Amino acid sequence: MESYVVGVDFGTLSGRALVVRVSDGAEMGSAVAPYLHGVMERTLTATGERLPAEWALQVPSDYIDVLRTVVPEALAASGVNPADVIGIGTDFTACTVLPTTSDGTPLCELPEFTGRPHAYVKLWKHHSAQPHADRINATAHERGESWIARYGGKQSSEWELAKGLQLLEEDPEVYERMDHWVEAADWIVWQLCGRYVRNVTTDGFKAVRQDGAYPSAEFLTALNPELAYFFTTKVAWETAQLGERVGGLTQEAAAWTGLPVGIAVATGNVDAHVTSPAARAIEPGQMLAVMGTSTCHVMNGESLAEVPGMCGVVADGITPGSWAYEAGQSGVGDIFAWFVDTAVPGRIYAEADARGLGIHEYLSELASELRPGEHGLAVLDWISGNRSVLVNHELSGMVLGITMATQPHEIYRALLEATAYGTRVIVEAFDVAGVPVRELVCAGGLVRNGVLMQLYADIVGLPLSVLDSEQGPALGSAIHAAVAAGAYPDVRIASERMGRIRRAAYVPDPTHRVIYDRLYREYVTLHDYFGRGVNDVMLNLKALRREVLAR
Repeated sequence: MESYVVGVDFGTLSGRALVVRVSDGAEMGSAVAPYLHGVMERTLTATGERLPAEWALQVPSDYIDVLRTVVPEALAASGVNPADVIGIGTDFTACTVLPTTSDGTPLCELPEFTGRPHAYVKLWKHHSAQPHADRINATAHERGESWIARYGGKQSSEWELAKGLQLLEEDPEVYERMDHWVEAADWIVWQLCGRYVRNVTTDGFKAVRQDGAYPSAEFLTALNPELAYFFTTKVAWETAQLGERVGGLTQEAAAWTGLPVGIAVATGNVDAHVTSPAARAIEPGQMLAVMGTSTCHVMNGESLAEVPGMCGVVADGITPGSWAYEAGQSGVGDIFAWFVDTAVPGRIYAEADARGLGIHEYLSELASELRPGEHGLAVLDWISGNRSVLVNHELSGMVLGITMATQPHEIYRALLEATAYGTRVIVEAFDVAGVPVRELVCAGGLVRNGVLMQLYADIVGLPLSVLDSEQGPALGSAIHAAVAAGAYPDVRIASERMGRIRRAAYVPDPTHRVIYDRLYREYVTLHDYFGRGVNDVMLNLKALRREVLAR
């Protein structure tokens, strides 16, 4: 008799569930639902309070509401008997983190903290902790902390320590009341099975845990004496390997989901890392780019290396037994969405409607008719800051070369190309550091854009393979659920049986590559001029904006 597993992917704006057959990875049914409160970037919904610049909060009850919706709907769509489901796995964006009490209650659900922004979930793209990240990095280098090299020389404002330091200094009462500083990836597992366990991936990449230890109390004291025991009292907890069975589904969670009580609940995971087994991209040399609102680049390596500007390297962070590497771009799909929402004139929308095309589809079609270099533009893809390799969210975007003749589809193509240049910077950084990239594997919602995929192949200069599923993270979570349920002995074997990929779906066009090599050199010139301290105009503008908004 066939058995099935459920994977649930908690993204930036919505959650989705996928029912998967264990024997071959066949996708039986899926469902998606948006978060009721979305992302709170301008105001706190509970009070209407205006939030400072660069904030991004969420409401944790939205995640439970999504479970109640998408799992039953996916089961209904699949036609699968819930009694045949043997496990559930989940993944989250990261670092998405929240303060809780000892029993896992989010502090924002306590009446006294409902109106306190710092009591809510801080989404991965909450970037207002950049000044705190700057202090962390400066202090780490001044003290010669060895762990900083494993994060490319910089801690990001997106990660647990910078956000924790911000919480302490901006709302010490919430910080003091907090018993656990919890990754949402682990919090949702806690809600499903009643057991709090930290997964090795977020613990290593986002909480600075290396070789079994966190940064010392002495280092934390140098940042702020009140932070000295942050890791020992707020963070440190039992950890679990990926694919482990954390516990069984509780009666309450079974009622939410319609799944059997007691089925295996797998260790939490990160949306990008969990996708690697789904795409069969777990061998050294295969870099997976999960492309959505942002892009996360992950890959396994056989040995430990230090890559400048990487997000981190963590033992067992993708699959047990390998070194997992991570880099990323803070804005990709978000950039394209920003452009069509703010800068595309109505006549272009009308033309798209007349053709029966969506706006992105129409702009991509127009962009595809341009030859490389024809638009005369150069773009820096930092509209949401830079995650790798500069690791600075104070940086901002730029479009150079605009004239009175420039058309919207030309800017759109330049934006697509700029994100590909950003990926090439990352690939070359890994190559130089001794972690060679031989194949680029793409997953996520943007792989449906064939124009974009061909641009990536031409600009990066590598064969580009594509995950043969529209539900990469959810499929990856389902694969881990199958391992947690004992259907496969390890993730590698489960990946071979349940994963899916189209190899070399796009290959570089050598004539285009010649032009793009020239354009890439211009991109690198701008990248280094504005991003490496030669000209601080972007930082100065951000600082002035923050000053004005604070008045």
